[in-house]
Amino acid sequence: MKRAYYSSNVNEFLQKSNFAIFGEITSNDQFASEDLQKNTWKKEIEILKRELADLEDGHLLFEYTIPRIGNRIDNVLLYKGIVFLLEFKVGEKRYPNYAIEQVTDYALDLSYFHKESHDKLLVPILISTKAPEKFQKVEWIKNNILEPCCCNEFNIGKCISQVTSVFKRDKFSYEDWTNSIYMPTPTIIEAAQALYMGHNVKDISRSDATAKNLNHTTNAINQIIDYSKANDKKSICFVTGVPGAGKTLAGLNIAIERQKVDEEEHAVFLSGNGPLVNVLQEALARDDVQRNGVKKTEASRKAKEFIQIIHHFRDDAISVNTPPIERVAIFDEAQRAWDERNLADFMKRKKGVLDFNMSEPEFLISILNRHKGWTTIICLIGGGQEINKGESAGISGWFESLRKNYSDWDVYISDKITDAEYSKGNDFSELTKGINYEIIEDLHLAVSLRSFRSENVASFVKALLDIDKAKAKKLYEQFNQDYPICITRDIEKAKNWVKEKANGSERFGITASSGARRLRKYGIWVQNNIDAPNWFLNGKDDVRSSFFLEETATEFDIQGLELDWTIVCWGANFRFNKNCFEYYNFNGTKWQNINKEENLLYLKNAYRVLLTRARQGLVIFIPSGDENDVTMQPDFYDGAYNYLKEIGIEEI
Repeated sequence: MKRAYYSSNVNEFLQKSNFAIFGEITSNDQFASEDLQKNTWKKEIEILKRELADLEDGHLLFEYTIPRIGNRIDNVLLYKGIVFLLEFKVGEKRYPNYAIEQVTDYALDLSYFHKESHDKLLVPILISTKAPEKFQKVEWIKNNILEPCCCNEFNIGKCISQVTSVFKRDKFSYEDWTNSIYMPTPTIIEAAQALYMGHNVKDISRSDATAKNLNHTTNAINQIIDYSKANDKKSICFVTGVPGAGKTLAGLNIAIERQKVDEEEHAVFLSGNGPLVNVLQEALARDDVQRNGVKKTEASRKAKEFIQIIHHFRDDAISVNTPPIERVAIFDEAQRAWDERNLADFMKRKKGVLDFNMSEPEFLISILNRHKGWTTIICLIGGGQEINKGESAGISGWFESLRKNYSDWDVYISDKITDAEYSKGNDFSELTKGINYEIIEDLHLAVSLRSFRSENVASFVKALLDIDKAKAKKLYEQFNQDYPICITRDIEKAKNWVKEKANGSERFGITASSGARRLRKYGIWVQNNIDAPNWFLNGKDDVRSSFFLEETATEFDIQGLELDWTIVCWGANFRFNKNCFEYYNFNGTKWQNINKEENLLYLKNAYRVLLTRARQGLVIFIPSGDENDVTMQPDFYDGAYNYLKEIGIEEI
């Protein structure tokens, strides 16, 4: 598949017949576009032949595809060392905000992820063919991107000439730009949509030399599945990775790929993260409706075929002894599985099952073990992600179950499985005793994809929470120019900061710990549950969306998901005093100390989740407190504020 439906130098374009150009465009259109789109191409050819007639040279592209998501730019003009991005709205009499945002996003995508565009001037141009001419002052969005120019069909050439007269740039190779490598790191929502559309994980994951490609991990898992299938083996593999490294993306990719390999495998992606599942299902359904015109109910059904809530899968298996239809099951955040005591208590209270005596890992393995012949389980393991009661089985719970009851299973692990973030103090020999295991290095993802501007953010957050001041300070100094983190004691300043930082459709929102209950005084109400699909997916005109900065997402809402820019609101439940963190729970009318070890871990991990959700940068809001309110004394907050300042975090 070619990157562009049509590509030629401008002189050749001007001399070639309209019919021949149109024929080349349609012959490269793998989507067999409708007549409306074809008529648009005809109009674009006609307009551009007139408007580019005086250009000395240059190179023109029609329908240039951005592999990151598969979106296509109507036209790209490479001229006098400048990249012009043309978005046509044929027949439009205004300059709609959505269209301005659309062409802005194209420029941002190229600037962030297109290697040959990193040092080029990018000029987005919206062309509403029937709109009046609009006077515009040249402004910058960021270092190499101008604010979008708005043109009608008769002043495109004039606009291009004005830009080239003001901005002088060195010529570059048009061929190199067109064939530039991409280093994209899409959001999990965009990535799921791209995979669902048929893109391969290697098309949408980083492929630069500094990062281990997700494709390697995908290949390793596929080889395990294929071997198990060919040799009639039962197998389980554990995929580890730092926050944002792409574990969920790898799991989604396997679920989709295996359905293409053999529908009878019925691969399924299972997650206990309700908001993540709801958001992904809704995103895929909306995308399917928009792209393919299917009914929403049908689109939702298709999305739910391979992304499911793990509790529904588990509960369905209680009433039967037959094997599930799935041969391949991917368990997301498998380290958060419930231990025997908490799962048994839940089953008794919620399901009326009185004699349940298994941990969640043991029960889930037993379900797949019902198969005669082969089956494969993929466990996606995150470090420091346990945030809820009962999530204490950890990876040791899986290994204990395998050792006790399923020693015939083949076990595949990465060499990082015993790192402290995953093992909870269990050494390698303890974990693997009595287990038939094999080490495969590609089952570990060490580089964060979420923070594409900085690979040190996850390490910084760990150092901050571990009170390793020297390391945190050093890391902050390394990435702060590219990935800004700052603090403020004024919530309105925080809101203005994220609004100013975000360009195009970049998403921002407010986050806070579920235990930070006294932040309500500042309009941050963590007890109010957000509607996750609307909060994460809806646009700037919808009051339910994150853009309105009215509803707050907690660690339970946002784990596994991400925003471009976040406000992290620091509560009095996580204080800093005498060089250590103090842990509190608000009960009734007062704060109470948290002493139980696992609850201390959950609270620390809640802040780890909140501090690692931003892809491009974040601002931390720490209240000043209120001397007249016993629940909001200034010293509840001053310690954390002074600690972050000591690390070197800048204040706005």
